[in-house]
Amino acid sequence: MAIRELLLDTFAHIPPLGALDGLSPEDAVRSPAEGLHSVAALLAHMEFWQAWFLDRCEGTASPVVAAAALGWPAASADGWPSLVARFGAGLVRLADIGDDQTRLERPVTPAIEFPPLSHYTVRDALVHVAQHNSHHLGQIITARQLLRAWPPPSGSFTW
Repeated sequence: MAIRELLLDTFAHIPPLGALDGLSPEDAVRSPAEGLHSVAALLAHMEFWQAWFLDRCEGTASPVVAAAALGWPAASADGWPSLVARFGAGLVRLADIGDDQTRLERPVTPAIEFPPLSHYTVRDALVHVAQHNSHHLGQIITARQLLRAWPPPSGSFTW
């Protein structure tokens, strides 16, 4: 399976950007229920780690955060459009890396300092991002259902 199919042109589940279509900034930042993350919070978390892995795949040694909570940046209604745009642009950049067969088996350089990931190749990092995104996209769809903001408006995305 091509990396692009895992990240962007998915067919096993709703495409990542399709899961965000038609969601207003106001709904994006609303928590669907007490104790649950908003769609914007989930996307900010996904974009944070996606950008981190993208940096690593491109040779930038961003350090691993010291605590898991630091991987959950704040999100706002005003920042929603730019967050969605950054997420989408990151997906395209990662998919482009995945299209380059000569890079996939190379180790992530410099190596990730977190031992469970220290052996990662570029392919491993890209698959990791796809799995992480897939997990949280399921939460986004559930949150949108609870907000009564699902499905996206008719015709706003295609499968």
